[in-house]
Amino acid sequence: MQIKVKIFTVKKRFPLTISRGTTAQTTNVWVRILHDDIEGWGEASPFRVCTYPQSTEIIKDALLRVAPCLQAFSPLQRQEIEQVLTKASVPSSAVAALDMAMHDWLGKLVGLPLWQIWGLNRNIIVPTSVTIGINSPEGAKARARDWLELTHVRLFKVKLGSPDGIDADRKMLMAVQEEAPGLELFVDANGGWSLEDAILMCNWLADIGVKYVEQPLLKGQEENLAQLKKQISLPIFVDESCFNSSDIPKLASCVDGINIKLMKSGGLTEAMRMVHTARAYKLQVMFGCYSDSVLANTAAAQLAPLADYLDLDSHLNLIDDPFTGAYLQEGRILPNDLPGLGVQHSASGA
Repeated sequence: MQIKVKIFTVKKRFPLTISRGTTAQTTNVWVRILHDDIEGWGEASPFRVCTYPQSTEIIKDALLRVAPCLQAFSPLQRQEIEQVLTKASVPSSAVAALDMAMHDWLGKLVGLPLWQIWGLNRNIIVPTSVTIGINSPEGAKARARDWLELTHVRLFKVKLGSPDGIDADRKMLMAVQEEAPGLELFVDANGGWSLEDAILMCNWLADIGVKYVEQPLLKGQEENLAQLKKQISLPIFVDESCFNSSDIPKLASCVDGINIKLMKSGGLTEAMRMVHTARAYKLQVMFGCYSDSVLANTAAAQLAPLADYLDLDSHLNLIDDPFTGAYLQEGRILPNDLPGLGVQHSASGA
């Protein structure tokens, strides 16, 4: 199979601030594989979690480096290809793009969308949350209004872990509640709290009706999660602490759920493994995203019927997304009926 790599930049409608910084645009990688006159598409987006930076250049270089090694393979040989990529230490986001593309190719080969190939029920997909980044109280209110005007939003995920401390977090969250009193709220601290602050905040969040807290402690402080869980009633989800299925067993006793992102997991193949591993440990499952376009989020939406929660909103905040695919209906991100991922490019109409 032939592999083509193209860089593209997308800009955010509203810049997003989390505990690690602010982003207004991102440069992602569009991967196309060609085999037997069928083209499969995938996307890699850069992300940085502690000591695991995956920049656009790192992703691009890895894909170009491994492309000659994959020329002799068919997209049907995913197990063998996975072994090659592992041996070559290809970063997870680059693996994700190739894995998406191979799945897309397969769906196009048989003429069916992936959700249908897997026998999943698109009708049970839950609504997606949309994200409000760290802001002033008035800024958070304005962002909530923006989302309410832009979409039929039903859930807000609010980013906390402000560098100004937990008092600023409380004021911001209360402002969002005041602006949208009928909407359910989730909280993601992106590892921005100490253990002491996490205990205080999680108990307060439970008291005001927040549904769960995501990544309250920094990656690398997983040993403190058990102590945190003993002192709070709020469900804990982990994101940065959980990359793939091998991370789940050591976290299972001290969390309630995991956030699966295709860029961390290495694509749909490992994401499916993570779902089954999490269920074996009686954990809940969320699908999330980084600064992904419609392409990657449509890939994640193919597995969405397996999720308890969804946070696939990054493409909704883009002003120049070059792709179309999964669509928003009554707050839910739904995959379409087209074969494979069901993604088209605005320039080519392909």
